Amino acid sequence: MARVDDIAAYILQRSGPMTAMKLQKLVYYSQAWSLVWDERPLFRAKIEAWANGPVVPTLYRQHRGQFRLEDWPAGDPSGLNQVETETVDAVLKFYGKKSSHWLSELTHRERPWREARKGLRAGERGSNQITQAAMAEYYDSLD
Repeated sequence: MARVDDIAAYILQRSGPMTAMKLQKLVYYSQAWSLVWDERPLFRAKIEAWANGPVVPTLYRQHRGQFRLEDWPAGDPSGLNQVETETVDAVLKFYGKKSSHWLSELTHRERPWREARKGLRAGERGSNQITQAAMAEYYDSLD
């Protein structure tokens, strides 16, 4: 299993510089689709339902205060195996050209984020986890 830092490094290596928000959403969708296509998680780090969409807190702590990211020194893109790279590549092919705002809006319409945000007002801080089970069930229904 890859580390979330390796996924972030791989995405930036393949796609080039992007906003921190966009990287977070691409990491989220990589995890979601790995759960469906590969029937296993891509990484162990938890994902939380923050006001602007899904966020991996361990990544956030490293990019906090940075709007645009060029690389991810904490990760090693070669840490992914062939199945993992194929999954992330497929995610990048579909979601990679979308804007960070578009991706954030999409996650806000999807059940895993909405369910994890229950009881919170729009824009309110929250750290409820988006479970792998919720992601697998929802995205499998789309496949």
